[in-house]
Amino acid sequence: MINRTIVRTRVIQTLYAFNQCGDKTAHTAKKELLRSFSDTYNLYFMMLDFVNELTTYAQNQITESEARSRATHITYKPNRRFVENRFAKQLFENRTLRRYIADQHLSWEAGQSVFANLYASLTDMPYYKAYMAAPECTYEDDKAIWRKIVTELLPGNEDLLSALEELEIALDHQNWTVDLDIVLSYVVKSIRQFREANGPDQALLQMFDSEDELNFAQDLLMQAIEHHDESMELVHAHLKNWDADRLAFMDTVILQVALAELMYFPDIALEVTLNEYIELAKEYSGDKSYLFVNGILNEILLDLKRQGKLLKAMAMK
Repeated sequence: MINRTIVRTRVIQTLYAFNQCGDKTAHTAKKELLRSFSDTYNLYFMMLDFVNELTTYAQNQITESEARSRATHITYKPNRRFVENRFAKQLFENRTLRRYIADQHLSWEAGQSVFANLYASLTDMPYYKAYMAAPECTYEDDKAIWRKIVTELLPGNEDLLSALEELEIALDHQNWTVDLDIVLSYVVKSIRQFREANGPDQALLQMFDSEDELNFAQDLLMQAIEHHDESMELVHAHLKNWDADRLAFMDTVILQVALAELMYFPDIALEVTLNEYIELAKEYSGDKSYLFVNGILNEILLDLKRQGKLLKAMAMK
């Protein structure tokens, strides 16, 4: 699940904190990096469990309406299609999900206020109305409505973001609001993989697709820490008309990690490394930082190429 873009982002964030705090050790930094991955993985399970929470809220609305109808002697025939959604029921019964939620002590309790507004918004959506009004409904239809919710209702939803902020505090987690869009993409991937025949044993995504990704994450952080001084010497040697003291701290961290990958991970294509860190500079640093990062990296790479020190799988053209 956790891909190399997330890995690079987490390494940069971990290194940023490491460089700011002089009493941290490399071992402590590695532990914080691994915890950041666990936090992201926990969000994945929380957003899977969101399906159950919203379904439960919808069921409670029906139960309350039924009670009012009995008290007022008014006939009420609820449309139960959404609350009886077969995919949602299968996900709720998923053994891996239930075990993980229990083991990690995860709960939506601190974010319960989000469901009223989200459900109200959902019931106004054309795709929801079409789903509820369709003459027949298959298991694939039940999956499709949840894909719509995850891709169209949840991204950028302010109520959900506020709830996740509350949950971060309550559960002592980090980066949930930052991670939400990419985690939602993995929730959609999981929904697509569900098969009714698998019942409660449907497989969910692993934290890492392979041990190689975890090793890459730890090795990248360690190389960046170990070769900090060497990387900074390279950066300062290629500053043109720029005062090193004015260099943005985040830019130096991005360059530090980028140079570690460029110099000590020769199997990763040069263009991939450059593009990844330029995009990260756009995302996490100043408006024009990506131009600065791109310029410095290219200057250093040209120099390394002239010296025959460029070990990348794809040499610069």
